[in-house]
Amino acid sequence: MTAASLAIIGSTIVLSSFISGVFGMAGGMVLLGVLLIYFDVATGMLLFSIIQLVANGWRALHWRHFVLWPIFYGYVGGALIAFAVMRYLAYVPDKAIVYILLGLMPFSVDVLPQSMRPNIEWRGIPFFTGIFTTVLQFMAGVGGLFLDIFFNRSKLDRKTTNATKAITQTFSHVLRAAYFGSLAGIGDLKVEHWGPGIVLALVGAVLAPYVLERMTDHGFRQWTRVIIYTLAVVYLARGGLLLWQGA
Repeated sequence: MTAASLAIIGSTIVLSSFISGVFGMAGGMVLLGVLLIYFDVATGMLLFSIIQLVANGWRALHWRHFVLWPIFYGYVGGALIAFAVMRYLAYVPDKAIVYILLGLMPFSVDVLPQSMRPNIEWRGIPFFTGIFTTVLQFMAGVGGLFLDIFFNRSKLDRKTTNATKAITQTFSHVLRAAYFGSLAGIGDLKVEHWGPGIVLALVGAVLAPYVLERMTDHGFRQWTRVIIYTLAVVYLARGGLLLWQGA
């Protein structure tokens, strides 16, 4: 891998970790999109999981006093069931499919009427989100957008939202690393890829709270939507191009 490629990946890791640290989402979309340019799906997913595990884990630790643990426990129950089913099926998606699913996800959320978007605080909803978010994690790489449907309906403030999503996604990254690692091994993944990646992820994660502390809940939601839809358009274009080239 060239020095320029490593510089692009390194910069993306810092940026994506910072975005995730501020908004609790969207950073994964940035990072996975870049990693899939340089790695096959299984290797890219495994590296992505390791880096995001560190970034989300640090964020969960930093905001631990704001975590709603009943939501996390319900999520874990659903996620473990989904992991068992998906591991039995042993499905590894195509790159074009991953990009298209990433791009379609925000728009599919908007299709749902407001009355059909349940609240993450409702009884049983964390378990439901654990199942379907985990399935999306394995098929599209990122499930945070789906999870956010349920958080947006709640009255939780930005810190509680960020903290609770961080702990659930930390667990999801452990499951995804186990899933793709057990299916394809470590492939071409070497210590020079994930070692510096962990350090860079921590840099972005440590910087993020300084911005989040100064942001209002309204600004938090506005900037989240702008970032997500910009990335969605880019990934739909990328996925369409890959399908066209493979046709």
